[in-house]
Amino acid sequence: MTIGWLDLSAGASGDMLLGALVDVGVPLEVLAGAVAALPVEPVTLTAEPTTRHGLGATRVHVHAPPSDVHRTWTDVRSILADAALPPAVRDGARAVFERLAVAEGRVHRVPADEVHFHEVGALDALADVVGVVAGFAHLGLDRLSASPVALGSGSARGAHGVVPVPGPAVLELLRGVPVVAGPVPAETCTPTGAALVAAHVQEWTTLPPMRVARVGSGAGGRDPEQLPNLVRLVLGEPVDEPATGLLLETNVDDLDPRLWPGVLADLLAAGASDAWLTPILMKKGRPAHTLSVLCPPAARAAVQDVVVASTSTIGLRAQPVQKVALQRTEHRVAVLGGSVGVKVARLDGRVVNVSVEFEDVAALARSLGLPAKEVLRAATAAAHRAHPGTSATLLDREGE
Repeated sequence: MTIGWLDLSAGASGDMLLGALVDVGVPLEVLAGAVAALPVEPVTLTAEPTTRHGLGATRVHVHAPPSDVHRTWTDVRSILADAALPPAVRDGARAVFERLAVAEGRVHRVPADEVHFHEVGALDALADVVGVVAGFAHLGLDRLSASPVALGSGSARGAHGVVPVPGPAVLELLRGVPVVAGPVPAETCTPTGAALVAAHVQEWTTLPPMRVARVGSGAGGRDPEQLPNLVRLVLGEPVDEPATGLLLETNVDDLDPRLWPGVLADLLAAGASDAWLTPILMKKGRPAHTLSVLCPPAARAAVQDVVVASTSTIGLRAQPVQKVALQRTEHRVAVLGGSVGVKVARLDGRVVNVSVEFEDVAALARSLGLPAKEVLRAATAAAHRAHPGTSATLLDREGE
């Protein structure tokens, strides 16, 4: 499994991402070949070594003939449709340009199909998008994360005149993404760079735990004094660590008990990993329950909404927890002419737990007209025979 992390503390642009991909080991021919497949005027790529604040990097140049063509989103769609590109690259580039069209349309209050891309639709931007998409497709990463994006500050001149930095389109493209101004008083993230990282990054975080294999640095055209103008791409293998989750809890003493089963079911449907009740005794001797919910951080908002809407609570406690999970696989075993699901848990490749799905057992018992305990006994024995391990060994010893 290969993962990647982008350091965007100096911002992002198409040429910086191209440089990082080449510097990390993607052949320039992969990027140039994808760009050459576009049915437009000839566009070529070259790469050169350079430095930023003494740090070595790769700068990729896009060489395109002068063009004053203002292409629309419809024009770009046609160009990509006619290009001899692999489906993954064509679809990926189309998705990036669609983000750009929608963002520009919202900023200028026009339908996306009527957006004139101006600089964004120029030949160099087409090359940036197609080249970067082809580069990431070549790497075939299982996951890509990135730092918050530095956007810059101040103002810049665009096709419509002077615009504030961060640009309106950049902010639109990075809705929901963690961003910072950064120390450079100029535009450090272009619309093309924003669209590319928004389309490719799955998680926004500091450097995740990994065994680093390769590092690539892509240089931008400017060399500001505040920091090295680089995008860094770090590749490696993830380091296994206990999964981090959240434990949400609340004490409830005035909810009709008949509602609790539905509450627990709704919490699991909202993304909770587990949910349970603990009977407690509160002040003045009032009987109550503690509702505990274990969930991944991404499901916190949805889980909290269920708790607030479905119970009478007026507040929750939240704390991070570490979860150690065994390796688990699911199987089926034949039992009494039917079959039941089986979960097998392993520790370091050794079977330590084998359990059958009781709902399968109950359904099979009903269909056979047998007591559930008889089917459960037969299913458990069949599961341990199919997946021998510590538990099966102990059962065999008890039978001696």
